[in-house]
Amino acid sequence: MRTKTLLAPSLSALAERFARVRALTEALVAPLSDADATVQSMADASPAKWHLAHTTWFLETFILRDFVAGYALHDERFPFLFNSYYEAEGRRHARARRGMVTRPTLDEVLAYRHYVDAALLAVLADLPAVAIELVILGCHHEEQHQELLVTDMLHLMSENPLEPAIWPAMRKVPVAMPGPIGWIEGQAGIVEIGHDGEDFAFDCEAPRHQALLSPHAIADRTVTNGEWAAFIADGGYADPRHWLSDGWAWVKAEAIVAPLYWEQGEGGWTRFGLDGRRAIDPAAPVTHISFYEADAYASWAGARLPTETEWEAAASTHDPAGGNQLDGPGPVEPRPSSGGAAFFGDVWQWTGSAYRPYPGFVPAKGAVGEYNGKFMSGQCVLRGGSCATPRGHARASYRNFFYPHQRWQFTGVRLAKDI
Repeated sequence: MRTKTLLAPSLSALAERFARVRALTEALVAPLSDADATVQSMADASPAKWHLAHTTWFLETFILRDFVAGYALHDERFPFLFNSYYEAEGRRHARARRGMVTRPTLDEVLAYRHYVDAALLAVLADLPAVAIELVILGCHHEEQHQELLVTDMLHLMSENPLEPAIWPAMRKVPVAMPGPIGWIEGQAGIVEIGHDGEDFAFDCEAPRHQALLSPHAIADRTVTNGEWAAFIADGGYADPRHWLSDGWAWVKAEAIVAPLYWEQGEGGWTRFGLDGRRAIDPAAPVTHISFYEADAYASWAGARLPTETEWEAAASTHDPAGGNQLDGPGPVEPRPSSGGAAFFGDVWQWTGSAYRPYPGFVPAKGAVGEYNGKFMSGQCVLRGGSCATPRGHARASYRNFFYPHQRWQFTGVRLAKDI
């Protein structure tokens, strides 16, 4: 990670940010019962209670335990339960069995959070610079888990036959279908990508480096639900010509016929969201699609997926805090575009790039060095943030990554082509 060196007057701003981030996490789970917060709907997702506790364990372990003399752990059993994947921190509860942790209760986990919050804020002014950087990392880490929390809640509720709504639907004004996709001619030649400032960035975003781009164009918007429905109607999921071999095997093995949460009834396609099941909005960006689906659609459309270098070069002049992003609790979902080339928000955009280290990448020392580098195998890069990404969390250099079959996140597609 990289951060600015914080001067004393900045500590109050950090304390405010810390409190704001921690409060948002708890606001997101406010509609959940203890049972809702305990259940794990699949191995890729985690219970809400676990997200609440893990983000707290991160702060307690890497800051309070390591930098505050005499700090007493809230509960010596919790590190085993709430470590995620840090091998340097020893044994941990199996990821796929997190839903079996019925105790501690949701109220006890919230009490754990409040204990750690109070302890950290009490010593914030006395922490060394390296620990302050970890507080900043902890805020960004929790924002990542806020997005995971929303998407895991959505998947959990979709598994309930009642398909319960967590929040009431937003009032919507009908929006007309956008016109045909327009094309933005991209930069060609040598460009620079990667994080280039002193502000915070995750380690995998650096170092800034040169890359070569061939002549290309990138779409001025993401693909819509209406366009995806046309792909389905044209037999897109049944035509192996458009699919990578692994993707076609996945489609057949899993009987995939539409994006996740879509169902077809007498009235047409519907989708399930945190506001319940509703008709799809044909003008809104399609979401909950895998890399395999995104790549197949691009092939069907006579285009391809952008590389992450092409995407970053195009997005670098756009406001990363703009667009439809998470501002608070409520039914998050992609919304129809209001015009302009919105590169941030609504849906994460699959790229054609593998998640691998940049030239000169060096993991951080210690356990936090396991944060990103250890996952640089077999995953694909996504860019741009989504409607579930906390506003202010994304930036042009931000690299998200998932396995090609995963689609429970708000993932969509922006096309590119050679020219």
